[in-house]
Amino acid sequence: MRDYLVRATANNTTIRAFATVTTETVQKAHLIHETSHVASAALGRTLTAAVMMGGMMKDEGNSVTIQIKGDGPLGGIVVVSDSKLNVRGYVYNPAVDLPLNDLGKLDVASAVGKNGYMNVIKDLGLKEPYIGYVNLVSGEIGEDIAYYFAFSEQIPSVVSLGVLVDADGSIINAGGYIIQLLPGADEGVIDFLENKIRTVKPVTALLSEGKSPEDILDIILGEKGLEILETAPCSYTCNCSRDRMERNLLSLGEKEIMEMIEEQHGAELSCHFCNNKYYFTEEQLLNLIHQGKEG
Repeated sequence: MRDYLVRATANNTTIRAFATVTTETVQKAHLIHETSHVASAALGRTLTAAVMMGGMMKDEGNSVTIQIKGDGPLGGIVVVSDSKLNVRGYVYNPAVDLPLNDLGKLDVASAVGKNGYMNVIKDLGLKEPYIGYVNLVSGEIGEDIAYYFAFSEQIPSVVSLGVLVDADGSIINAGGYIIQLLPGADEGVIDFLENKIRTVKPVTALLSEGKSPEDILDIILGEKGLEILETAPCSYTCNCSRDRMERNLLSLGEKEIMEMIEEQHGAELSCHFCNNKYYFTEEQLLNLIHQGKEG
């Protein structure tokens, strides 16, 4: 099943919903970063959430960044998505390895850590980005994203994220859904959703049964007049380039660039998101300094 996002409404537009399958996206992240089982699950859940949050963006050029920093051995997670559903990300310690938790599941909460914070940075093309900050509530990521929506945006939300990892580390499936209550939703709808969610299988189980994102939303919201608005492809895509790396070097200033020339006789920059490397010779660094002075 190709990776894509579904946008939908229900209950006379008092509910908005997003569902996605991200198996290829998470598999690509696993291959790029050589993530362990638990690191794949943590990064994959965050990538999945970011795809859906990117789908909430209205204008081209808008982007959302999720930064998670906990006290667990994973160290932290950084994921970026845009309105075209290009998503990329990394974890600080991709090789972290932990035993399964008491339920026999990958212990994402312990890898992330329960003490820490999550930042959500939205670039909406305005003068300043919107920054939401919340403390972690569980480290499971889905619960933390739901808490962010409730606390920072005052939008009651159900967030379910799942990544199923094979014994060899490859990704069997990944996906998730976000269901949000909008103004006008009454107590009956809240009760309905709470009862329905208790009976719904985990996302990875539904995907393993061959269910599509549309099927998953229909299982939850079919009784409430589900209306699929649109679907859109999503993928793991990095936007790094040599020009971008040159700008990063220029931002360091002449003094630091001269130190690179004198001590290293050049510079090698690596992209955190895709691991592409960019090498700059002494002459190229001197040219950058010259450009900076001209600019």
